[in-house]
Amino acid sequence: MSNRRTCHLFAAGSALALLTAACSPSGEPEAGASDSAGSAAMPGNSDTTASAMTDTRPADDVTPPADSRELAAIDMQEWDVPWEGRPRDPYTLDGETVWFVGQANSYIGRLDVATGEMSRVDLREGAGPHNLIVHPDGRIWYAGNRDAHIGIYDPASGAFDYVETPPDTVADPHTQIFDDAGHVWFSSQRSNSVSRLNMESRELDVVMVPTDSARPYGIKIAPDGTIWVALFGTSKLASIDPDTLVLTEHDLPRDSARPRRLDITSDGRIWYGDYADGFLGVLDPSDGSIREWAMPSGANARPYALAVDGQDRVWFVETGVDPNWFVGFDPASETFFSITGIPSGGGVVRHMHYLPSTGDIWFGSDMGTIGRASVE
Repeated sequence: MSNRRTCHLFAAGSALALLTAACSPSGEPEAGASDSAGSAAMPGNSDTTASAMTDTRPADDVTPPADSRELAAIDMQEWDVPWEGRPRDPYTLDGETVWFVGQANSYIGRLDVATGEMSRVDLREGAGPHNLIVHPDGRIWYAGNRDAHIGIYDPASGAFDYVETPPDTVADPHTQIFDDAGHVWFSSQRSNSVSRLNMESRELDVVMVPTDSARPYGIKIAPDGTIWVALFGTSKLASIDPDTLVLTEHDLPRDSARPRRLDITSDGRIWYGDYADGFLGVLDPSDGSIREWAMPSGANARPYALAVDGQDRVWFVETGVDPNWFVGFDPASETFFSITGIPSGGGVVRHMHYLPSTGDIWFGSDMGTIGRASVE
C-alpha cells in the first residue's frame, strides 16, 4: 500500500498563491495549511450529513403537474440490489459489467448485466464511498467521502491502494472524473475545495473555492480541458484552468438558484440543473451568456442527476416528484421531448453515467436499484 507523498494547496482568485507545499506520508497536512471548509444549510436531500442515510423519498402528496405526464417514454430497466446501503453512481466500460458503490454500508458492488447476478467487495470501515469511476486499465477509483481518502481497487488482483487526503482541506472526496493527462479531479463539498490527483506520482493539488460554503458538487471536463464545477451552496458555477489552477466563478441569473449537477455538450456549453427552483440552464463560455428553461414539474422538480448523450441531448431526473421523472431536453428544438417515470419510483437519483458505445445512461436509486435508461 502506498500513500500520497505531496500535497499542494492553492487559493483561487485572480492571483494563484501557493499556501502549503508538503504533506506527511500519513496524509496529515503540515503546519500552516488553512482550513476553508464549510457547509451551508440547504433544503432537500443532503448527502454529506449524518442524516443522509435516512429515507429521502418525496412526500406521498407531492405529485407532478398535469403537463408532466409521460411523453415519448424510453425503455428503462432496474435491478434490485440485495444489500442495503444506498447503491449509487454506477459506472461501466462495456455495458456488460457495471460497478457501483454502497454509500451507507461501504462496499463496491458488481452487476453482471447478462445474468443479473451481483457481488460485492467490502471497503475499509467507515469509508462512506460517494462515487466511483473505472479507468480503462480496469482499476476502480472511489471517493472515500467519510474517511478522507481516494481508494483504488484492482478487480484483477483484489488489491487495494489508498491516497489519504488532508482532513483540513480535503476531508470529504465527493465526485470524481478522469482527464486525459493522467489525473483524477474531484470535488469536496464540505471542505469547499476541488482537487487534482496525479494517478502515478500521487501528487495532490488542492484549489480552495473563494466563496465560503460554496459546496462544490458536480464536476465535468469541457472539450478544451477546462474543469467545470457546480457550486451547490451558491448561485454560481466555477471553472478551473488546468494549466494554472486559477478558479473563476460565474454568476447565474437568479440569486436563488442552486446548481447541483452539470454536464457539457460537444460545443463546450455547460448545462446545469437548478435544484432549488426547477430550471434547466446553459452557460456559453464563449460569450458568458446564460439561458434557462422551467422544467416540466416546475418548482417541485428538484433536478439532481444530469447527463448528456451522444446526440448532445440533456437528460436529468426530477427527484421532487413521485415517481421521479427521467426527462430529456433537446437543445436544437429547445423542447422537453421525453418524460418517463422511473419504474421503482426512484426515490432520489443522484448521479448518472452515459456509455457512448451502447447509448445507455446508468443510474442508482434510493429505492435500492441500479437502473439503465436506453436513450439512443
